[in-house]
Amino acid sequence: MRAPSMVLKAFFPTCCASADSGLLVGRWVPGQSSAVILAVVHFPFIPIQVKELLAQVQKASQVQVSVLGTWCHRQQEPEESLGHFLEGLGAIFSHDPWLQLCRERGTKLWSCKAMYYQMPNTLDTPTEDQVMLIFYDQRKLLLSWLHPPRELPDCQTGDTTASTGGLADVFDTVARSEMLFRNDQFDEGPVRLSHWQSEGVEASILVELAKRASGPVCLLLASLLSLISAASACRLWKLWPLSFIRSKLSTCEQLQHRLKHLSLIFSTEKAQSPMQLMRKANMLVSVLLDVALGLLLLSWLHSNNRIGQLANALVPVADRVAEELQYLLQWLMGAPAGLKMNRALDQVLGRFFLYHIHLWISYIHLMSPFIEHILWHVGLSACLGLTVALSILSDIIALLTFHIYCFYVYGARLYCLKIYGLSSLWRLFRGKKWNVLRQRVDSCSYDLDQLFIGTLLFTILVFLLPTTALYYLVFTLLRLLVITVQGLIHLLVDLINSLPLYSLGLRLCRPYRLAAGVKFRVLEQEAGRPLRLLMQINPLPYSHVVHTYRLPSCGCHPKHSWGTLCRKLFFGELIYPWRQREDKQD
Repeated sequence: MRAPSMVLKAFFPTCCASADSGLLVGRWVPGQSSAVILAVVHFPFIPIQVKELLAQVQKASQVQVSVLGTWCHRQQEPEESLGHFLEGLGAIFSHDPWLQLCRERGTKLWSCKAMYYQMPNTLDTPTEDQVMLIFYDQRKLLLSWLHPPRELPDCQTGDTTASTGGLADVFDTVARSEMLFRNDQFDEGPVRLSHWQSEGVEASILVELAKRASGPVCLLLASLLSLISAASACRLWKLWPLSFIRSKLSTCEQLQHRLKHLSLIFSTEKAQSPMQLMRKANMLVSVLLDVALGLLLLSWLHSNNRIGQLANALVPVADRVAEELQYLLQWLMGAPAGLKMNRALDQVLGRFFLYHIHLWISYIHLMSPFIEHILWHVGLSACLGLTVALSILSDIIALLTFHIYCFYVYGARLYCLKIYGLSSLWRLFRGKKWNVLRQRVDSCSYDLDQLFIGTLLFTILVFLLPTTALYYLVFTLLRLLVITVQGLIHLLVDLINSLPLYSLGLRLCRPYRLAAGVKFRVLEQEAGRPLRLLMQINPLPYSHVVHTYRLPSCGCHPKHSWGTLCRKLFFGELIYPWRQREDKQD
């Protein structure tokens, strides 16, 4: 049994407020006792033609569209008999409840009724319910997408924003009834409708030509990209050392990442959801912006012979860095900061590193005649995008600082060997040892010779540790400086790759497209009159736009916590900034 004196919600489009009298067409949502009005059918009409139109809309949109009631605009229709005629239409288009919306003549006052003709009662008179009239912008509601509540912040106490759970049916009804909005007042069809697009559809010849040409162009580009993908997946690239070099170069990772983006953008498959469509749009804008910035960089490099200037300045800079490293090593081979080092080990390490610097300077001078040609071809790669140029710059920095990396590896391995040796000998003094099979520390008894040899080795390692630790500390700081520069470059590349620029632009220019919820504003609240509200869309916050639509990045460097990084530095474990996130770290 229906509860008496219920309050029904009628969602009425603002574009139909000044429409001529007619029938209200929409969907009834029984679970929420609400009616979503989509359009107004005007006179003259034939009932069977109206029913055929609604049947076509139901078949195409899978929305139960029906005639919900009548709409009487007395300001345009002064005849008093029209109201009685509209009330009689309930017998032809039977629906419970039957809405009767009327706008008073010469005023802005409204009257709303919900009549039940088919419900049995003792007096054989129709029952009546109160109606709450909620106005909404049909165009904004059709173009917007209501985001799920799990992606939104928790509503605070006293927030007037409505829950998205009950409004999902309203948004879904308007979005799926797009076929109903294709009929406008200029059509020669038998039924005239009033809705947000009833004044005609705006069209552009350029847009229509682009739509026509997009299909063949996407098919051609998808075929070319599939050939490139097949060539990149060839078994030749999996052979050593090509597979090793490919896994270590940031340029290869970025090119593979962009190839996936282009394959998805020019795919002939239609997006199945708004999220997939938004992802495609974000990728397209990201690629276009990347290429535009790359072309700007290319034009800057090739103007005023800047590539030649960079090539001429590169060799002196490399020589200057090598000289500073030589001064640093000579300082370490003396008495750095007044510390007394082991002179024999200090001289061996210093000469060893000085010989590497000499080899590096010879290599740079050997390559100096070809540096300008290399930079010229590297500059041409900027036409593939700014991210590709930045990835090449990161690889060039890695190659130019390879001697610093070698110094760091030598110092870290020697320091790590001594740390683990001291820890093992320290367990020997306590009568314990490391059980490799069970991965734990067990008790063990040692004889006198083992304790003597252990004490001798422990003493030697302890006195050699300060010299090794100082070289390790200096070259680790230099290595961290290089990693910081490469990390800033990778952060910029990831920012361009993952930032949802199209979604942010949509949020800035058309905030109603990304809906987080709705809020209601009271238009009229008088005794004896229906409550009239205006439904407005709350846009999604910028932080949630970035979080929801952020694109996946190539991720060519791992994310270490500060605790893990400090532990690796203390024990002398190598830090590989190029390792993939899914790879196992040493």
